[in-house]
Amino acid sequence: MNALNQTLTDNTATVIKLSLPQQLKTQYPLSQVLAQQIAEHRQTIQNILSGQDSRLLVVTGPCSIHDPQSAMEYAGKLLKLQQQVSDQIFFVMRAYIEKPRTTVGWKGFLYDPNLDGSSNLQLGLEKSRDLYLKITELGLPIASEILSPMATAYFDDILAWGAIGARTSESQIHREIASHMPYSIGFKNGTDGSIQIALDAIQSSSHQHQFLGMGQTGLPSILHSQGNPLAHLILRGSNTGPNFDLKSIQKIQEKHHLHVPAIVIDCSHGNSAKNPLLQSEVLKQIIAERHSTQVRGVMLESYLVDGQQKISAEMTYGQSVTDGCLGWDKTQQLLLEVATSLQLSPLKRSA
Repeated sequence: MNALNQTLTDNTATVIKLSLPQQLKTQYPLSQVLAQQIAEHRQTIQNILSGQDSRLLVVTGPCSIHDPQSAMEYAGKLLKLQQQVSDQIFFVMRAYIEKPRTTVGWKGFLYDPNLDGSSNLQLGLEKSRDLYLKITELGLPIASEILSPMATAYFDDILAWGAIGARTSESQIHREIASHMPYSIGFKNGTDGSIQIALDAIQSSSHQHQFLGMGQTGLPSILHSQGNPLAHLILRGSNTGPNFDLKSIQKIQEKHHLHVPAIVIDCSHGNSAKNPLLQSEVLKQIIAERHSTQVRGVMLESYLVDGQQKISAEMTYGQSVTDGCLGWDKTQQLLLEVATSLQLSPLKRSA
């Protein structure tokens, strides 16, 4: 037994090789037409965040993807609604394939697409990219959370917007990855309510970095990033209460004595006390106060059916298996009301 084998344990004995990023992209290619569409969607999002486009950015969709069929049905409904409210709202479909866990649990479609604990990551990579392409082909931009650094190279060409979660905003590697991604990235405040964590992350990711990562060929590489010009703040509430209201936002601006970057508000999590049905009231208040807060976007956890369920042999079609969501009927009614309010009282574009 050589010295290396002597240092290995049973925990590191199993090695399963995966497709390289460039191999998966060849297997599930992005056409020139779709690449141009994604570039245009990314620019639209940047224009909204910078105030050049006065519409409201709405990132909406299930807490996490677990069933491609119901995800595609949701995407079709969202596309039809987009056509009705295109002058007031720009939709990005939430298509999260990784789920951060506080302790243990189902880690998301990428890791366990069969929902049976088999952890077939190769299948997860293939089915996730295939689903992303199908949603994009409908004409919708898609969003996901940046969680595993190793996964980013497989999907960096297809996402239109990304988020860094409350538990990873303080992570140096996630800040470096954000500086390297070709789309707008939002950083959430900490679970304890800390805004400084997110503001530090925004500043860091806006700068150039050299960092260790995986290249498209799968080899360890030194990646040179140019900095992300439109990293922004996501207010998601905290363990102690919400931070979406005018008073909270003014307090944030006063405390940090600086121009807070573009703000997107997560209507779920701490802002809704983890009650998905309260997202409607949160969003209505955001819209009522928007002229004072200048909020540029919101996030909704929304699916076909209200609530949530546990993974089992008999599951409700179109209902979340992670955090509870607002059902489609309530989502559609809410967003139509929001569009009407925005039409009556639009924001002025920034100069």
